[in-house]
Amino acid sequence: MTVKTGPARVTRKDVARYAGVSTAVVSYVINAGPKKVAPATEAKVLDAIQVLGYRPNAAARALKLGSTEMLGLVIPDNTNPFFAELSHAIEDAANDRGYALLLTNSNGSTAKERKHVRNLLSRQVDGLLLTSVEDEPYLDDVVTTGIPAVLLNHYRPSKLLPTVGVDLTAGARAAVEHLIWHNYENIALVEGMNTANTPDEREAGWAQALAAARLREGQIFTAPFSMEGGYRAGRRLADARDRPRAVFVSSDAQAVGVLRALHEAGLQVPQDIALVSFDASFQSAFTWPALTAMHQPTGQMAEAAVSALLDRESAKARNMVFPTDLVIRRSCGCRPE
Repeated sequence: MTVKTGPARVTRKDVARYAGVSTAVVSYVINAGPKKVAPATEAKVLDAIQVLGYRPNAAARALKLGSTEMLGLVIPDNTNPFFAELSHAIEDAANDRGYALLLTNSNGSTAKERKHVRNLLSRQVDGLLLTSVEDEPYLDDVVTTGIPAVLLNHYRPSKLLPTVGVDLTAGARAAVEHLIWHNYENIALVEGMNTANTPDEREAGWAQALAAARLREGQIFTAPFSMEGGYRAGRRLADARDRPRAVFVSSDAQAVGVLRALHEAGLQVPQDIALVSFDASFQSAFTWPALTAMHQPTGQMAEAAVSALLDRESAKARNMVFPTDLVIRRSCGCRPE
């Protein structure tokens, strides 16, 4: 009886033999180091890999090194421009350290978030980055495995894990202070809500700025952190009996929806309603008018989070809080050059 077998698997030795180099040189080319390879030699190795159809065995490599060379990331929604930008920055930071990134979306669901966390941990990722939809996420599974993890986009300290985030209160307060500087008095808030339907620190910053200026608190319009949520809030804002003169919006994604609702209602921004948002993501520069917004330093946050996973010294900084900066455009009433 003849047993049919598939073609023999091409090995690193086969590539080395074809290219006329050592297996160590093949390894340097595949892993981009640790030693440099002359361009002509590298070209021969890459040509051998293509001709022979060589594919590195990631599973075997992981067993040999005791590392998958992968990090896991759970975010609420990668269609949100802020999370898209943050994910990209984390991928870059991970790649700079020789790690790949596995990205999952919880779609704002606690159940999906926990499922993704368990799935990534079962794949033995070398570190986990969690942007939770909860203020106090369930972390027992993470702690039990001993796999390094960081709470990302998390302002409050955690007793269990390092955290990386921005000062939401100070950022929101600065945003509203800029609106007050324009002499707007009736300033509303479009506020995002988490799964527990509890407000975050941006409401506190909004209220502090108004109190310091001795202005009464304006109306609050709650909505999900999405364009659709912002659109619905914007329609309520446009139809309000005592329509606000200005509004602080908790995220760029919501602000995009608010802008559409106001345009549909025949209102002009900033002539009828001025607007400042939070995030200053790449999308905020391309709305009309362009959004004045508090910028979150996604690059610095990503570097800090990846370092906290991979560097023991960095992990000692348990609560890493970054400042935000105001990016001035047209939606607030300014006319920047």
